[in-house]
Amino acid sequence: MNEIKHHLIMTGSTSHMLRGDKVLKDKGIETALVPAPAEYGSVCAIAIRVRKEDSDISEKYLRENDIVISGIYEEKPQRLTGLIEKIRNSVIREEFLSILKKVEEGLELSFEDIVILLKAEGTAEKEALFKAADEMRKEILGDVVDIRGAIEFSNYCRKDCKYCGVRKGLTTLERYRMDEEEIMEIVHELHSLGLKTVILQSGEDPFWTKEKIGNLITRIKKETGMRITLSLGERPREEFEYFKELGADNYLLKIETTNKDIFEYVHPDDDYDHRIECSKWIRELGYINGSGCIIGLPGQREEDIAKDILFFKDMGINMIGIGPFIPAKGTPLEKYPHGSVEMTLKAVAVTRLVCKRVYLPATTALASIDPDGQTKALKAGANTIMLINTPSKYRYNYQIYSGKNMIDLKSAYKAIKGANRQFPPYLKFDMEVFSDEPNA
Repeated sequence: MNEIKHHLIMTGSTSHMLRGDKVLKDKGIETALVPAPAEYGSVCAIAIRVRKEDSDISEKYLRENDIVISGIYEEKPQRLTGLIEKIRNSVIREEFLSILKKVEEGLELSFEDIVILLKAEGTAEKEALFKAADEMRKEILGDVVDIRGAIEFSNYCRKDCKYCGVRKGLTTLERYRMDEEEIMEIVHELHSLGLKTVILQSGEDPFWTKEKIGNLITRIKKETGMRITLSLGERPREEFEYFKELGADNYLLKIETTNKDIFEYVHPDDDYDHRIECSKWIRELGYINGSGCIIGLPGQREEDIAKDILFFKDMGINMIGIGPFIPAKGTPLEKYPHGSVEMTLKAVAVTRLVCKRVYLPATTALASIDPDGQTKALKAGANTIMLINTPSKYRYNYQIYSGKNMIDLKSAYKAIKGANRQFPPYLKFDMEVFSDEPNA
């Protein structure tokens, strides 16, 4: 059977891409929104993928509807030439090696392939998996680690998720809300460091209305021009739309798990189908779409993680946070064991091989149970670090899990140097000042 060939259509802007995709779908043309290869756009640039035989008529329809086209390119497989040669003397099962051969040739991996990779056995297989993911990251994104700053501005939440340390039912927690001026002070500090993206994160706090969040977005854009990632939980579609119109760039709404039974167990007052619907709204509105999963939830198997990874791929998720489960004191899962660092690293690596051109953070949760966790993640395909910039007087009370590590510039330096990676050129801070410090 002949392999189906596709073309990628790059448009002049996000709005043109979304309008163009709708035009083509309305005309009955099969489309998909996919991360664009490096040579065609920035890391989070999205292309409209169409079958090769539909390329000409798609171009005609788009131009008739005044959609700006910046280029149409043949979709080429992302090969890792020489991968198998580098590991040919390793002690690796034949079926495992055959899957890495598919990676080398740029072929799509099946669900069964993904499960086998997640079940990597022995040192040689795990090292080969991490090596492949690291090479994929280097080939697609290069060696620079993107650094972003997060502000956890409210720990009030209307939800009662069983694993979460800011859940509504946790009556012993000291609650706080930062005011707008406090938030903006931190935003300006991040901007002075040269950071390009600020992450505004909170529980699902009804106090922070559409208008209040809108005021924040407007001020940040006007005063700093920074990119804005929102992580506020589920919101009505019209609020997602309102935030986007005001200038919000990214939205992070983790699925946590695509196993519906597990999802409903750990989210007693959430609806799985509505969470999926929210992710679709975020994508349709043109956000850089963020999601992620927790490794080690009760009852989770490798097959569930494989389905999570395929969900990220099929949903066109651009930012994927994968961290181990860590129990939070006072929650129903307080006595449950934390997730495996090794399985988390394998999930990061396989996600890089399957989803390819996406942002993959070396998560704070990894650093919280393994001092070298972020370095290990960077060596397994991750390419982003999120700093915690919540003021110290509030920070202790924003612990979704207990024992949360403090990720600052010093710890980012340690992880990046440990992984032999590069600091972002936009950073207006000399990270080398940490090189002379003991244990830096």
